[in-house]
Amino acid sequence: MTTLHPRAGSATGAKAGTKGVPRAAREQQVIAAATEEFGRHGYEGTTVAAVAARVGVTKPLLHQYFGSKQDLYLACLEPVGDRLLDAIRAAMAEPGADASPTPLRVLRALFTALDGERRAWFVLYDPSLPPGSEAAERADHYRDAIDDLAAIGSADLLHAAGSGDPLDADALMYAWRGLCTALVRWWINHPEESPDAMARRCARLFAVTRFVELGDVESDGVGGV
Repeated sequence: MTTLHPRAGSATGAKAGTKGVPRAAREQQVIAAATEEFGRHGYEGTTVAAVAARVGVTKPLLHQYFGSKQDLYLACLEPVGDRLLDAIRAAMAEPGADASPTPLRVLRALFTALDGERRAWFVLYDPSLPPGSEAAERADHYRDAIDDLAAIGSADLLHAAGSGDPLDADALMYAWRGLCTALVRWWINHPEESPDAMARRCARLFAVTRFVELGDVESDGVGGV
């Protein structure tokens, strides 16, 4: 588990707040608002002033609590990244005999972890992070860790289906990331859907693929080969 930026919840002034709100509670309000802003607008499109206005505090106070915009982003990223990693690891560790297939367990875990902060997925998967910045490096750390777990799951899934091609596993890993992102985006647009409802919907969608058979692309001449 990683540690939040030291400005958040630091000992100095830890009990001081604004308008009667304890500092620790105010910081959590700021992190929740900033997570929504970063998830909605991306790092590039988010301003500290917008986050401060959303919470109802001054911009200088927000800087006093969290430092720079990057520090604020990291304070949002780290709990999101830790929560998602913990959820995925727990889902993959469940015994497979009586449990749902691993992909469905992972999706259910992701939806549950994101419930209440659905846009947090896009705090982690944000293409607007400045290249080479600490923000980009920390996000890469979490994404790489999730990709490592996805690679294991992809290889296991293909092995069970009789495929040992490492390129198949690599392609499936990339497809899985895209699928998760697409499903979260759809979920954001359908706020009435609970995590359990989304998991059941995914199970139905996956069941449809059982009726789709891969033909002999070489004999069919697909792509002119």
